[in-house]
Amino acid sequence: MLTIKSPREVSAHIGQDLGPSEWLTVTQEMIDTFAEATGDHQWIHVDAERAKREMPGGKTIAHGYLTLSLIPRLRPQLMKVENQKRGINYGCNKVRFIAPVPAGGRVRLRQKLTRVDELPDGGLRVTSEMTMELEGSDKPAMVAETLGVMYG
Repeated sequence: MLTIKSPREVSAHIGQDLGPSEWLTVTQEMIDTFAEATGDHQWIHVDAERAKREMPGGKTIAHGYLTLSLIPRLRPQLMKVENQKRGINYGCNKVRFIAPVPAGGRVRLRQKLTRVDELPDGGLRVTSEMTMELEGSDKPAMVAETLGVMYG
């Protein structure tokens, strides 16, 4: 884990690869809870019996946006910024879901800091490439360019 004293020091780590995080198992319960929260009950996510018959690998798959939403859960294992007053999710420039995450599959996160911009309000906009790796897969589950704003 990278630990830095203040948000102002983040720019010294542009280009640095962070991680990986610990592995996280994506359970059917997580998938079902996400389906309830979003209203996305497509059978490929929630119907385990049908998935056994019709899906490659015979399992349901996590929603792509569930995979994306795991970033805040895993990112704290990669970098700690001391003396940060607050941080705000600023969004994504690009997200690609490359390999499906089957129920019971394990993922972990890697982060590459790619850019830091000073904002007029004193914040720092940090751009990162986030890669969600899928255990046993040659391809990542997801790659996203994310942005966050840090205030010191």
